Amino acid sequence: MIKKHIPNFITCLNLFLGCIAITFAFKGELELAGYFIFAAALADFLDGLAARVLHAYSPIGKDLDSLADVVSFGVAPAAIAYQLLTVATPNQYLPYAAFLLPIFGALRLARFNIDTRQSENFIGLPIPSAGLFIAAIPMAYEFPNVYTLLVMIIGLSALMVSTITLFSLKFKNFTWGDNQFKYYLLIAALVLLPFFKFAAIPTIIGLYIGLSVLKNTVTTN
Repeated sequence: MIKKHIPNFITCLNLFLGCIAITFAFKGELELAGYFIFAAALADFLDGLAARVLHAYSPIGKDLDSLADVVSFGVAPAAIAYQLLTVATPNQYLPYAAFLLPIFGALRLARFNIDTRQSENFIGLPIPSAGLFIAAIPMAYEFPNVYTLLVMIIGLSALMVSTITLFSLKFKNFTWGDNQFKYYLLIAALVLLPFFKFAAIPTIIGLYIGLSVLKNTVTTN
């Protein structure tokens, strides 16, 4: 049936957009590369939605999604970070630190694919969040200095393979009691995005991590 191939087609679109983002990043057109990464994130959301709506789950779809994510949210943001580091430092070797992002992103995805504990929550920062964080930088800020960039790269890489439990934005129901932290994040995003646009993305991701830690603390107590 055709419908079972629709999610995989959308996943391939995610991969295609990520490849285009890489080409623009290495041409130095970093904002345009960022737009394609955000477009890939939309495709990444839609393939999961299509799979749920059409009941078109498959093992190949899960693996294909991870492979696409490594490119769109690992290699493409790393290409942006590489270019930013090249401008920020005269050191010819330091920019290669940017490629920690796809390495740790791949480790995170490999663990996700075999970890049955991550059906409702995430363990470690999802690679799309890390990718969007980096993609937003040239779209919203002046070029940061080399130390700020390195802290971002190392911090995001560490978060992706960390054991921090982060809540998923999937809703089983829409009650406040079961979803209050998700609603806090969505409300913050709706307030911040109209005013700060792409500059709000790193803040929203930071809030996501902070709210997840708070939720874990409340649940434990």
